[in-house]
Amino acid sequence: MTGLADVQRWLYRGGRPNRLAKFLNGAGVLWSGLGIVPRSATLEVRGRRTGRTIRFPMVCAEQDGEQYLVSMLGPDANWVLNVQAAGGNAVLKQGRRRPVRLEPVPVERRPAILTDYLAHAPGARPHLPIHRDMPAEQFARAAAQVPVFHVVQRPGDTSP
Repeated sequence: MTGLADVQRWLYRGGRPNRLAKFLNGAGVLWSGLGIVPRSATLEVRGRRTGRTIRFPMVCAEQDGEQYLVSMLGPDANWVLNVQAAGGNAVLKQGRRRPVRLEPVPVERRPAILTDYLAHAPGARPHLPIHRDMPAEQFARAAAQVPVFHVVQRPGDTSP
């Protein structure tokens, strides 16, 4: 491995976290949920197989005052599949827990959101088919491969 990008790809070989990545993600869940680091959060969602709450460290993208979650590992990432199985219902913890609904963002709206995400989530860059310096036309085409969810406040309890 020659650089940080290679290490980051190694941590998620095959689109799944290895043991070290799982350990680091566990630490990230604790840290990101505290609400201390801007844009960091912990996503809590019901597991599609076990029914147990599963937690994922996330970086929130922002556009026009709204928050978005981006899947750096694509449409088959566990959190994406769990959110879809839960009908979009989840909990986002940023210092406090709040029930949310994650709604898929249409492909044509993704490029601007992904630009913000790439600026604030450098660890995600090696995993995405998008580069900040791509021409707008290529960027828009590549955005179709990256799931993006709009975070919508959901009234009610704090269970995912």
